[in-house]
Amino acid sequence: MPDPAPDGAVSPNRGVMIVLAYLWLLALVPLLFEKNDREVQWHARHGIVLTVAELVALLVYFLVTSVVSLATLPIGCVLLLFLVFAWVGVLALHVVAIIKGINGDRLIIPGVSAYADRL
Repeated sequence: MPDPAPDGAVSPNRGVMIVLAYLWLLALVPLLFEKNDREVQWHARHGIVLTVAELVALLVYFLVTSVVSLATLPIGCVLLLFLVFAWVGVLALHVVAIIKGINGDRLIIPGVSAYADRL
């Protein structure tokens, strides 16, 4: 379990703020308003990093799908259907991150979570 804030400050709204941290742009709320709780700050930074990673992956996916659709339309349409399954996966990832955060743990995603520590 991560260290508590040095002054022992724990936000009374910690659970709500951790949930907001993983709801895409709403991660800015705990990032801006919960400066004293280091754990909430980490989850807010992690939520923002996840959002940026998801947007980059979505952009790359749409670019690849567009190129494939120009070449062969049926394959491009099938690739667009996979986006539905990817969206369910993203939602599941956010739910797991929220549950782990509320329980006092952190969801570490290799190659992505390290950026939350750098911010």
